[in-house]
Amino acid sequence: MTDRSLPSAEPADAAERRSRKPVVVYPNGTLAAPDLDRLGKARETLEKIDEVIVPPRDGRTFTVPKGYFFRVVSVDGPQVGDLNLWNANDLNERFFSGKTRALHATHVSVGDRLWSTLPSLRPMATITHDTLAWYGWDDDGAGVHDVIGTRCDPYTNRLLGGGDYHNCCHSNLCRALSSARGMSFKEAEPHVHDVLNVFMCTGFTKDTHQYFMKASPVRPGDYLEFFAEIDLLGALSACPGGECGNSHSSDAAACYPLKVEVFRPDMDLLSGWPFPRRNGYVSPV
Repeated sequence: MTDRSLPSAEPADAAERRSRKPVVVYPNGTLAAPDLDRLGKARETLEKIDEVIVPPRDGRTFTVPKGYFFRVVSVDGPQVGDLNLWNANDLNERFFSGKTRALHATHVSVGDRLWSTLPSLRPMATITHDTLAWYGWDDDGAGVHDVIGTRCDPYTNRLLGGGDYHNCCHSNLCRALSSARGMSFKEAEPHVHDVLNVFMCTGFTKDTHQYFMKASPVRPGDYLEFFAEIDLLGALSACPGGECGNSHSSDAAACYPLKVEVFRPDMDLLSGWPFPRRNGYVSPV
């Protein structure tokens, strides 16, 4: 019987197997690019129609009509946020972080889109401005605004630490959705999903390839801006990790509020905009 505790022997052609060239699954240029010049002209006409303050270690919802813009804004101090998006008219269509990561990259910025779940698979929002775009990739391989981390949650917190913490981003998002839609917590929870980590600075360690976080470069006044491609319901949690430079899922970190601003453009400038329909694939079965 083979001893499964022993490492497998390296085959004679190991070097050859490792040397195969990587192939980008969805190369740049595969997707039709959004017309950022046209969106830029629309941005010049923005009129703020609403704002929502998300308290530290808490969550709030907001709505954005199709064709409008919204921003997640840093106020008071460095703070990261966990963002969920749904089709405002159908909670079953929601943000698909995994496919967004596959279509774009581990971190997103201007021109990238947030895609919805199967079977709809269409752009929900397009990123139109990012005051942290200058950050790029640092010496640790970290970037800002990731679609890697799933969200801090009380279940993993209990698994790893043995205690119960009720202000994880997962819980904040559940409570926010529950309040907005008149659901119980248990009814809302299955709709909460993997997030866009707004302002969060993250990467993978070079030796063990583990997901890591470091202090966010965000400062008051920084923002990430989106164009709504469909009617959106959003929920944002001001993460209990604050800037996420030390820990998360606790009351130890300094935390600050976040602000969501919603803007109406001159809609005449978007006349004929190709707002996306649900994916047209039809199963033969």
